Amino acid sequence: MPAVTGKLAAASLALALIAASASTASAQKKYDTGATDTEIKIGNIMPYSGPASAYGIIGRTEAAYFKKVNDEGGINARKINFISYDDAYSPPKTVEQARKLVESDEVLLIFNSLGTPSNSAIQKYMNSKKVPQLFVATGATKWNDPKDFPWTMGWQPNYQSETQIYAKYILKEMPNAKIAVLFQNDDYGKDYLKGLKDGLGAKAASMIVAEESYETSEPTIDNHIVKLKATGADIFVNITTPKFAAQAIKKNAEIGWKPIHFLNNVSASVGSVIKPAGFENAQGIISAAYLKDTTDAQWANDAGMKAFLDFMTKYFPEGDKTDNGTIVGYGVAQTLVQVLKNCGDDLTRANVMKQAASLKDFRTEVLLPGIKINTSATDFAPISSLQLQRFKGERWELFGDVIDAEAGG
Repeated sequence: MPAVTGKLAAASLALALIAASASTASAQKKYDTGATDTEIKIGNIMPYSGPASAYGIIGRTEAAYFKKVNDEGGINARKINFISYDDAYSPPKTVEQARKLVESDEVLLIFNSLGTPSNSAIQKYMNSKKVPQLFVATGATKWNDPKDFPWTMGWQPNYQSETQIYAKYILKEMPNAKIAVLFQNDDYGKDYLKGLKDGLGAKAASMIVAEESYETSEPTIDNHIVKLKATGADIFVNITTPKFAAQAIKKNAEIGWKPIHFLNNVSASVGSVIKPAGFENAQGIISAAYLKDTTDAQWANDAGMKAFLDFMTKYFPEGDKTDNGTIVGYGVAQTLVQVLKNCGDDLTRANVMKQAASLKDFRTEVLLPGIKINTSATDFAPISSLQLQRFKGERWELFGDVIDAEAGG
């Protein structure tokens, strides 16, 4: 009898250990809406139509990248279900699509939705719902506000930092120049303009001789360019989205206006802006970069660029490799994958934001050398460095050092 009792006790102990281990395993797996043992549901909103439709290629690249990830087994054995909707760059439509993604599709998070006015329209909603609005595709400074908006985070360098870098260059190289500015009349355009003025400091009032704004509903900005030329400005700061950037470059050439031309990074794509505007019309334009450019021969033997080009050939063969949007989509998708890997089996929305705010010296394969992604609980600006570049021939040429320009610094 004692032997039987011993066996029963051993069996009971074994069962207890199994139960404890099962309970520990289940305790380790934590899910919010949008995540399961087999799936991570990610929402996205892009302007596949409308005045900013050139940016739609970013969403298509991301969809292709997540297909690659799924083909390779997913993230911690979970497949990504990427749901991307069109908002035509219209904020009311963005609100409608965000509600659909959160309340109907029940996504874990909304990722890399594009546009400053679009993301501004849903920021309060996303934060009230406590759903991550992660790595938004806009460089507005407002996304770095973890105290008031802990569920919203940017990715790319912020707009004010970029124009502050241009301002520093102008003050050093052309301190007596007259500057004409064309900007989109919304949060995006005004953020860039503020950075320029802050960077010029006390000289802004005397150096900026014209500020011309345009609406995205305008079919062309040709009349604005004609007005700016009439000011006699010798520097043109071009704060426009791709469609209007290409128009401005063409119109400058057409009317023979040849100022030193600064073009914001969000429209520096060779494929969607420079080529349509004409290479001959873009010579000498200055911009800033944080990502490698496929048209730059110095990356011909670069491992990261080779991996990107292999990905494009296999998963997005119809995509334009010279369009900067493909590099952006690839780099930001890699960053999200890293965050989700770091989440492990705790796929709660709070942990997604915690991991997104814990990136240390992370590099995607397409960042320029010397540029790293760093975040913290008090710093929601992943990338804060840029390098100046000048257009020559059929490609951009980098010059100067990588400059770290935190907003306000």
